[in-house]
Amino acid sequence: MANETEAAAAAAQAINGQGEAHVISSAVDESKLVSDAVRSWPPHAVKDLLSIGVCIRCIFRLFGASEIVHSCATLLTSALSATVEKLMGLEGHMEHKDHGSKENPCSQQSSEGSELEPKLCKICLGILQFVYRDNREMVVKRACPYDFAVFITELVKQERHQIDSFSLEVSIPSSVVENEQAVWLYMKRKYDSELWFQEKFRADCLSAKDFLKLSITNPLETLLDTKYNLSSPLRIRLTYTHSEVAIKVQKHVEKKEGNKRIKTGMSSVLHQQPHRLPSCHLNCADDMDTRVGNEIAGREYSDFVTSEEYVSTRLCNVSDNNDSPDLSQFEVEKVSQPCSLTFLCHRTPVYIGGRYLKYSRNVSQTRWIIDDERMGEASVEEIIGSNILPICRGDNYKFHAAGREDIDVRMLGSGRPFLIEVQNARRVPSEMSVKEIERKINSMENNLVKVKNVKVVGSQGWSLMREGEAEKQKQYAALVWISRSLEDDDLKTLSSVMDMPILQRTPIRVLHRRSPLEREKIIHWMKVEKIAGSSQYFLLHLCTQVLQQVFYIIGSILGCRAEILQLDVTDVKMDCFLTE
Repeated sequence: MANETEAAAAAAQAINGQGEAHVISSAVDESKLVSDAVRSWPPHAVKDLLSIGVCIRCIFRLFGASEIVHSCATLLTSALSATVEKLMGLEGHMEHKDHGSKENPCSQQSSEGSELEPKLCKICLGILQFVYRDNREMVVKRACPYDFAVFITELVKQERHQIDSFSLEVSIPSSVVENEQAVWLYMKRKYDSELWFQEKFRADCLSAKDFLKLSITNPLETLLDTKYNLSSPLRIRLTYTHSEVAIKVQKHVEKKEGNKRIKTGMSSVLHQQPHRLPSCHLNCADDMDTRVGNEIAGREYSDFVTSEEYVSTRLCNVSDNNDSPDLSQFEVEKVSQPCSLTFLCHRTPVYIGGRYLKYSRNVSQTRWIIDDERMGEASVEEIIGSNILPICRGDNYKFHAAGREDIDVRMLGSGRPFLIEVQNARRVPSEMSVKEIERKINSMENNLVKVKNVKVVGSQGWSLMREGEAEKQKQYAALVWISRSLEDDDLKTLSSVMDMPILQRTPIRVLHRRSPLEREKIIHWMKVEKIAGSSQYFLLHLCTQVLQQVFYIIGSILGCRAEILQLDVTDVKMDCFLTE
């Protein structure tokens, strides 16, 4: 989380200013909503949950009151706890009070002073208490969802993205699901016969991940002055990881060493025993952190169990032990530190397409370096990409083209279709900016490369490039030498070639991604143009799907040796980027 300290300071300032008035004005209404929901809860069950270390927001989730709490983004944890404590008559049993300053209702504890040591929820590991370890491994606590959203907003704004909408992605450790299931089993064994448990407990329970997302989405919409959109190209990602939990999974993996390989993961366990995981967790696989197993040196994927298997194995063991009414058979994960939080804000690739023309026989299509020595004076990729990247303010770019020509082959005529894929663009260029890019490239003094019909395209640019690519026709103009004089019959013979089928073997350069096969290709036509004053040189114009075998065929047709001396691509017939 780059520049997190600066973001924290800015977040606190924003809260103390504009945010504080909003907090105070909405506090009364939020407290009333919370009070109305809490009155129907059984005090003894709430006390039980608190005694085993479940945070107040997780209690609201378990009782199906998530909507009330996550809609109260400015409600402090201390105020939320006080309301429950008062209505339930549970003085002395509530979780710890906030460490933030009471004078400032949304103060945040940065890592400037001594480390905070908050009591961590045994289910969410502090995630819904807005406690986390920052990039310096210092503990930070946010007082409410709005406070947390202000902090995220400052980090997003530091990236200087053009913000038209945003999506929010959250990843949490697998043990959150495991711990919640353990608590549910514990409560089920004690209160299964009570009506409140049958009707309310976990009936409409949101996962911790979804609860967090819903808690901060509305504040983010307000602070970023834009709307949440699941398919937005601008993605805000919060990744929570926990080293202690990861170590436990790794130990479980090592314990399984020597046993036969486990070929089925969590999905098979869920299929066999769907009643043991409530429905709200049947889709939680995307929350599972399976990276631990992949990091164990010297093992292939099939040689270890994933964290999903670790979770499901423990849950099944607990479910099969129904004699104990407490958690002695399944101890909720004990952790001494909150999760580490990694923040990422990035945009999905921006695609800019068009057609390029190459006028030099000393320019490669892509950057070409051999033994630290550049081949050619430049590349099409660099000339186009270096002009597009600064306008988009992206991290880097990738160049894609519909086919390729050798460094000593010119690309003329209508040009060759290309796509520039800009990674994490902070700005999507306007039509005017794109025209400026085109003008700038075309006015370069060296006149090596020009572009035309440049435009911003969506991911459909790929389909435009791939449509008919396998069957695309290319036209060439070649300067040919033959080992004897060119005769009039030769002109007629070559010009009579129409739709001649030939077999092309898979080129060596693409064998790593294509099967070694022979594919039928077509030479559509040939035309010969004599060169005045020369009997052994001529210009050959042809339209073909493949060039590789053409000049061997010419020698075979004419019964002599034939060599190509110069070659130009004069047209690539594809229905993309033909017009502006």
